[in-house]
Amino acid sequence: MKKTVWTMTCGLVFSSLAATALAQTTLSPKAQYTADSKQAQVRYAADKKLCNDESSSTARLQCRRDAKSEYDKTIAAARAQLAAQTPASTSRQNATAVCPDCARVIAVNVRDKKGEGSAVGLIAGGVTGAILGHQVGGGMGKDLATVAGAAGGAYAGKRIEENVRTHKVWTVHVQYQDGRKRSFSFEQNPGFRTGDAVRNSGNSIVRQ
Repeated sequence: MKKTVWTMTCGLVFSSLAATALAQTTLSPKAQYTADSKQAQVRYAADKKLCNDESSSTARLQCRRDAKSEYDKTIAAARAQLAAQTPASTSRQNATAVCPDCARVIAVNVRDKKGEGSAVGLIAGGVTGAILGHQVGGGMGKDLATVAGAAGGAYAGKRIEENVRTHKVWTVHVQYQDGRKRSFSFEQNPGFRTGDAVRNSGNSIVRQ
């Protein structure tokens, strides 16, 4: 009995000294959790040894249950303290690290994009130019004027059609969490603004 009391007293003194030493040392939240976990394991092992001194198997079993319960409570408290002391920015980083397709808009540009001229514009312009060229001069000069008019008319028709088909294009530049950058083009205003959180959706992006 005296041996058991002496052992328990030594265990309490050891735990008290260890707690005091840890309290006097400024540790990071993670390092503090590691230290608390090790201390809990040491105390749990000591408590189980004390349980071996119990006189009956029933008492030893109950002692071990109590020791395990205390150990679980200590670990739960250490985890709660770690979560409370972890900076919010670190928590966000840990939460978003599993989303490689998540990004943030860093710029939005709008520009006019000229349309492409089709064969219809070339033919229509060429016919109009040829008619006007045919009305100028006579003989060989009329033939040359007709050819020149057709060529000039085709070019003019192509340019007119390009201008008619000119439209706006929105280019959204994004940066992913790993530093990658990418740009997406839209034929209509997507409504994104700098700072918006987005994610990949097929070959495009959508707001988170």
